[in-house]
Amino acid sequence: MLSKNKRLEAITKIVEEKGTVRVSDIVECLNVSDMTVRRDFTELEEIGVLKRTHGGAKSNNVSQYKELSHEDKYILNMEKKREIALKAVKLIEEGDTIFLGPGTTIELLAKEINFKSLRVLTNCLPIFEILSEKKSETFSVFLVGGEFRKITRSFVGEIANTILKNINFNKIFFSCNAIKENDIMTSTFEESYTQEIALSNSEEKYLLTDDSKFEKIDFINFYTLDKLTGIVINNTEKEILNKIEKYVNLII
Repeated sequence: MLSKNKRLEAITKIVEEKGTVRVSDIVECLNVSDMTVRRDFTELEEIGVLKRTHGGAKSNNVSQYKELSHEDKYILNMEKKREIALKAVKLIEEGDTIFLGPGTTIELLAKEINFKSLRVLTNCLPIFEILSEKKSETFSVFLVGGEFRKITRSFVGEIANTILKNINFNKIFFSCNAIKENDIMTSTFEESYTQEIALSNSEEKYLLTDDSKFEKIDFINFYTLDKLTGIVINNTEKEILNKIEKYVNLII
């Protein structure tokens, strides 16, 4: 029997693929009870993944203006995120100075980082906590402070921006909430501006995102695919990959 997190991931994938589903479809597909499916639909509706309908649910994959919390995001598409993290860590080299933006995919990348000599800056508290356990004389980790955003557990605002304006990076690894054609989107001005500053000060720019973010819309357009060095994505449908590679180098 699937764990709750695996079940929620499976339901999310089915709803996004089909657009609309009935409770009975999920009952049959996952071999769970009617009551379990209804509870799962309610939970996924609360975090903005779907909208419940009479006897079923429909996808919210066109637009997502409700920002999901760090905890909510953590349960979604974990296998895809791990796949991406394992690819992204190969882009880091000994001696690099890198910036890691907020996001659960970037957290998984942080867990894979094991270098003797590295300088890492991040404005994300969970990422700092992961990397601080690996700190040594030649492996340094810095937390960029500022106004704390509990929903993403990251620091933004004037203090963070002032610090970042004066620092240069070899590479930045960041995530997003949505991608539509060439546009990369997130949920708030504050978080988007902080990431823009770090992006502008990085020689190489890598977006880490799974395929669930494509053909969606969020509140703020803060960067474009054609300005990136590359995009690290999970193995996915050729149709999606063809759309992306018009703008940016794929790392799959």
